[in-house]
Amino acid sequence: MPLTTLVSLPRNMNVLPDGSRIVNARQATMLTLLGNPRADYGSDCRDITNPRLKPLVTRRNVGPFAVRGLAPAVDSLEGVMKAIEKEEPKVFAALGTAGMLCARFVRGSTTSISNHSWGTAIDLTLDGVLDARGDGRVQEGLTRIAPIFNRHEWFWGAAFGTEDGMHFECSDGLIRKWANEGRFGAVPVALPEDDLLSLGDRGPEVEKLQEKLNQHGAGLLVDGIFGRDTQSAVMRFQGAHKLTIDGVVGKQTSAALGL
Repeated sequence: MPLTTLVSLPRNMNVLPDGSRIVNARQATMLTLLGNPRADYGSDCRDITNPRLKPLVTRRNVGPFAVRGLAPAVDSLEGVMKAIEKEEPKVFAALGTAGMLCARFVRGSTTSISNHSWGTAIDLTLDGVLDARGDGRVQEGLTRIAPIFNRHEWFWGAAFGTEDGMHFECSDGLIRKWANEGRFGAVPVALPEDDLLSLGDRGPEVEKLQEKLNQHGAGLLVDGIFGRDTQSAVMRFQGAHKLTIDGVVGKQTSAALGL
């Protein structure tokens, strides 16, 4: 079967053999630990302007291609590629990239900052072909290497509400680990809750949140993107349940929703 053959989405994506889950990095995590890459965003790729982040960016050949991204992410990606070369040499030989560092909004959003903006995500090609986003199918070769990315604590974007099989990004836990190791400089005094959801987040957890809010009459589109409509629905729910009205889903709001 050619590596670019489209197949159905695998079951249990971003789940390790021990049952633990790989979670994509939250907006609050990225903004708290790394800061905002730039002051404004659009749908097009722009460079970072944050003077704190610029020294953390590196360009390097990681095996089948060269990338420009956040230094710890590039280090980790190099390890992923070595494992792919050993375990899936045919896929390794076919791999290319459509880019790593690219400061922009998530496609179709005007509130969610893509993790490409920090240089902690990468889009991959196979034999020069980019997997189509949002068709609910993925290239067969990507299914072979997704578990390897997961073992190295990278999240596979095929699990997003709008399937994004070409996309892999550093997990929330990996970003927090690097911060604790001092790889971003001084660690903030107070880290955000590790399961907090806020404006700009996306992923399966946001879909569950939207489904729960809809049970309370929110009428949201379940797209897995925490946009302004979802934020407003959270605030209405918080007001109705005498919670702090901040539009952020922390432990108390999660418990009230039964998440």
